[in-house]
Amino acid sequence: MTRRNVLLITVDQMRHDALGVTGNPVVSTPHLDALAVDGVRYERAHVPNVTCTPSRSSLLTGQYPRTHGSWGIGVPLPAEAPSVAEHLSRVAGYRTGLVGKAHFEPTWDPGLRFAENRLAADGLNGPYRGFDYVAFAGHGGTGGHYGRWLATEHPEWSAAYMDLSARSSHPTRGFSESTGAPDLVANPIPTELHHTAWVTDEAIRFMDRQQTSTAPWFLWVSYPDPHHPWDPPRDELHRVPWRDRPIPDFYPGSPERAARVLAGKPAHWMGYWNGTFKNECSRGDWSASQLTPEQLREISAAVDVEVELIDDGIGRILSNLSASGWDHNTDIIFTSDHGELQGEFGLLFKGPFHCDALMRVPLLWRPAPAADVTRGSVIQSPVRMMDIAATICTCAGLAVPEWMEAIPLPVDESQPALPLITEYDSPSPNVGLHLRTVHLDGYTCTVYEKSTVGDGSGLQVDIPGFTVGAPSPFQYQGDEGELYDLSNDPGELRNLWDSSRHRELRDELVRTLYASRPARRRDWPRVEAPV
Repeated sequence: MTRRNVLLITVDQMRHDALGVTGNPVVSTPHLDALAVDGVRYERAHVPNVTCTPSRSSLLTGQYPRTHGSWGIGVPLPAEAPSVAEHLSRVAGYRTGLVGKAHFEPTWDPGLRFAENRLAADGLNGPYRGFDYVAFAGHGGTGGHYGRWLATEHPEWSAAYMDLSARSSHPTRGFSESTGAPDLVANPIPTELHHTAWVTDEAIRFMDRQQTSTAPWFLWVSYPDPHHPWDPPRDELHRVPWRDRPIPDFYPGSPERAARVLAGKPAHWMGYWNGTFKNECSRGDWSASQLTPEQLREISAAVDVEVELIDDGIGRILSNLSASGWDHNTDIIFTSDHGELQGEFGLLFKGPFHCDALMRVPLLWRPAPAADVTRGSVIQSPVRMMDIAATICTCAGLAVPEWMEAIPLPVDESQPALPLITEYDSPSPNVGLHLRTVHLDGYTCTVYEKSTVGDGSGLQVDIPGFTVGAPSPFQYQGDEGELYDLSNDPGELRNLWDSSRHRELRDELVRTLYASRPARRRDWPRVEAPV
């Protein structure tokens, strides 16, 4: 049997509606739109965690974070965790590669304790977690193989990017000169040297190296954008002039209206807006109440530009795929590790907020033309992003291994809807939040388990500068929560948790939530780094 090649393309922190085919009225994404037309588009795909490392680890393992162990940012995926790349290599002889952002381990690693950072520092390209070849890139011009390449080949551009780790100590760095928007700077780097172009180049180089082999291949292309900081090449900003960019429809319209919307949600939502609540995924020197419509215009335009550059890169990869004669025998899957608030409810970035903006991501699967799949299908039934791992096994003609909790993605509406489970546990003891969410039958229900401010559930280690300011004033007793009827309230504006009319439904969803999630692994890993 001829085994199909698999091309997995991921982006970082992309909303479901960021593409033309998923509803963005501004952005131009012809290559991704074409994949949807020629394949299957999943209208509701949910992530198991709304932060990078846990969600990416679920993509690699096909397991929930409770099972693989990387339960939060700063918690490395255990070395013994299984890998779909290793499975394809060992069982079916696949050549495997990962180019771009991995982030299965912490990126804050000055001592180079973690292999992911050590490989790049030592100039090595693998092996790593089942990948024969790796070439890492992160958010900026330092670190990873990209940072090493930039410093060696083009040192004049190494400082072009904003440094996320230093933004608080340099308050004038990381704010737009035009509107004062946070984490938005003009990047002078030439487009052809930007990390999006570099990741694309590395992907093409990997594919070219497979020309001399008859073995099938699996390549994970992982673009770091459109995660903040929003700093696309300055020469590309003309693509979406920010002053003409419409404000997203989901923005409440003004800071005052945002405050009214947030008043109906659990208290830390409003705290995040007014700056009294700090979480692990925001900046401590800024609050969302400062966000103006003009700032949101500029941020949204920068996101659109980054998305268009990614689509350009995907176009180059697809052209190479066609020229190499592999197009007929290659499955292409596209998704994101989690979403972005981008003005939803008047907020920015991400964190312990279980809503569509963060949990729901784009998901496209263009099966190889040889596969028997109806083209242009749109699957409305909810699916789990982590099921991509099992789907990759299917593409390779392999049975799904027993260690996976994932199942292959459906290609029609005949599969019964599964409960979609998303969980969040605060790495910092000064936050201490524990959110458990289930989405089923058009309802999203979130349980707030008892807060653990001050002890971090015993998960904290001593890392200078890791804790998030003072202990959070927002502590939950375990009987709070959120319930939204997305059929009638797609904007998640009316919290029905305390509605007597919905009490029975709420209790049934909570029972389903706790019955559906796996048991937590016994050797619960500890936080090792801030991010």
